[in-house]
Amino acid sequence: MKRYFRIGATALLTLGFVAPLFAEEAKTRRLSRAEYLDKMKAGWIGQMAGVGVGAPTEFRYQETTVPEDKVPKWTPETVNQFDQDDIYVEMTFLRTLEQHGLDVSSRQAGIDFANSQYPLWHANKAGRDKLRAGVAPPDSGHPAFNDHADDIDYQIEADYSGLIAPGLPNSVIRLGEVFGRLMNYGDGLYGGQFVGAMYAEAFFTNDVEKIIRAGLAAIPEKSQYHECISDVLAWHREHPSDWLATWNKIEAKYQKNRDYRRFSCSKNEKEPYKFNIDAKLNGAYIVMGLLYGEGDPEKTIVISTRCGQDSDCNPSSAAGVLFTTIGYAKLPEKYKSGLDTQTKFNSTPYSFPQLVAVCDSLAEQVVRQAGGRLDKSAEGAETFVLPVHSPRPSALETCWEPGPKADSRFTPEEQKQIEAKK
Repeated sequence: MKRYFRIGATALLTLGFVAPLFAEEAKTRRLSRAEYLDKMKAGWIGQMAGVGVGAPTEFRYQETTVPEDKVPKWTPETVNQFDQDDIYVEMTFLRTLEQHGLDVSSRQAGIDFANSQYPLWHANKAGRDKLRAGVAPPDSGHPAFNDHADDIDYQIEADYSGLIAPGLPNSVIRLGEVFGRLMNYGDGLYGGQFVGAMYAEAFFTNDVEKIIRAGLAAIPEKSQYHECISDVLAWHREHPSDWLATWNKIEAKYQKNRDYRRFSCSKNEKEPYKFNIDAKLNGAYIVMGLLYGEGDPEKTIVISTRCGQDSDCNPSSAAGVLFTTIGYAKLPEKYKSGLDTQTKFNSTPYSFPQLVAVCDSLAEQVVRQAGGRLDKSAEGAETFVLPVHSPRPSALETCWEPGPKADSRFTPEEQKQIEAKK
């Protein structure tokens, strides 16, 4: 019987009938639900840790690095960051997905964002103001309506997208099209898709260069954002132990060269202007922390912070990605011991345990929507079986030569749902 099976299998392989089965198996990855939960929790802790360290130096250091002695020292209570915009905004997006499902329209997402009550700045504020005035997405993030469309905003709040889409970059990209267009366009949008795709890959490897390249694969290759991150990778290879040398090259090209600040929201300031909240420059500082941090949580946060400019959002994203690779159980105790599990994040219904629960629920939905499944062992252990698809980036666009407006406006019925005013 075994002999006949071997002959049959050989014949099938020769005829090519079995190969598709093996190919299909090669196109999936497996992630236990327990490991998913462990890594997703760590991703949120990383965001909170990074923003907690970097907040006191935010935009206090422009065109210069933060002195080492100005970086705040860690205490266990530093992790409790419930009033930071790069954390609470993305929870509005999670709430929209929780209430309206994964196929929610960008218009409904815009209504929910318009009704948010927390303080906002730059692209977020400009986009929310337009939404409240009746300009529906995607125009709320279009450069014709939003002078901040290339700013960092969706980049700082896209972490959620990778944390609920492990190994699924196309789900990250699609979520960017729904939520990132509320306030951003072009590189401003790509920054969020890049960060989200890094998180998605961080569930499967601790090789930060692979993670960064996975992020790059999710955005248009000819964008300035892609060029910037590719430069940082190349400069790191040139200066693998000297982050200041790479920082100086970033500064020369992406801070001082106006060809790379063609839609800077500070372009109307008197010369020279130092303030830079552009997505790609600050995205470079995220990558700096990951590359030069060498897998060490504290070093990653400190280097990303010391790069300056938006020095709380950048270490938040860098630490979030790195902590995802490590997992909650293996995090140093100092990052977990002081966690407040009762306080809710600003203007959200979520405490930390509730945040973890909603992400777990949404992740299962995202996996199934992407064509994956949830296997269960005889003992009850659950495993995500995830399809492996090549990323399909959004279309190439720039804020300085934008495509046409959509002329999108909320209907009177939709406008009635927006209770918040300017």
